[in-house]
Amino acid sequence: MPRSSKILVIDTATEYVYLSLVIDGAEAGFAYQNDINNHAVTVMPLLDGILQASGVKLRELTEVVVGIGPGSYTGVRIGVSIAKMIGYLNGIPVSTVSTLALLASGSSEPKIWSFIDARRGNAFMACFEQRDGSLIPTIPDSLENIEAFQTRIDPGYAKTVSGKPDAVKILNSGLTTPVANVHELVPNYLQVTEAERNKGKA
Repeated sequence: MPRSSKILVIDTATEYVYLSLVIDGAEAGFAYQNDINNHAVTVMPLLDGILQASGVKLRELTEVVVGIGPGSYTGVRIGVSIAKMIGYLNGIPVSTVSTLALLASGSSEPKIWSFIDARRGNAFMACFEQRDGSLIPTIPDSLENIEAFQTRIDPGYAKTVSGKPDAVKILNSGLTTPVANVHELVPNYLQVTEAERNKGKA
C-alpha cells in the first residue's frame, strides 16, 4: 500500500499566520490568523492543534512547504526557521513557495495582482492567471514602485492584499520548489534591511 501523503504548508511572511495540512490532496486542517508581530508565539501552538485534530504526528509528515517571502523580514525568518527545524530533525523533505503565490491562490479572479505593501510607495508584487483551476505566474515576484508597476500590467488584474490561501491549488499548480539541502534554505527578502542600509552609511 502506498504511503499516505501528508503535506504541511507554512507561511508567516505577512501579518497573518497560515498553516495548512493537506492529506492525500485534500485540506484536513488549517489556521489563518492575524497575529501581527506575534508569529513566533502563536505558530507552534496552532500547528500542534492542527496535527492533534487530524491525528497526525509531526514525524508522519511527508513534506513541508514553506512560504519564503517576500514579506516581513522577521516574519519570513520565523516560517523558514520552523520549516528547517521540522525537516532536519524528522528527515522530512522541504520545499519552498512564493508568499505572493500563496496570496494569489486564495482569489477566484481570473487575473490576480498579488500585493504586499513595502512602504514609501513600493510593494512586493507579482501577477498570476487562473486556468482550469491552476495558478500560472505571469509576472515574477518583484519589489517595485507601485505606480510604475501598474503602468506595465493589464488593467484587468484584480489587486489582492489578503485572504486565506488555497494550499491544494498551490500544490496542484506545481508552484513549489524542492530544497536539495535544508541548511541552505534562505528567505526571499527582495530588499536589504534597515540595519543593512544604515550599516552601509556608516
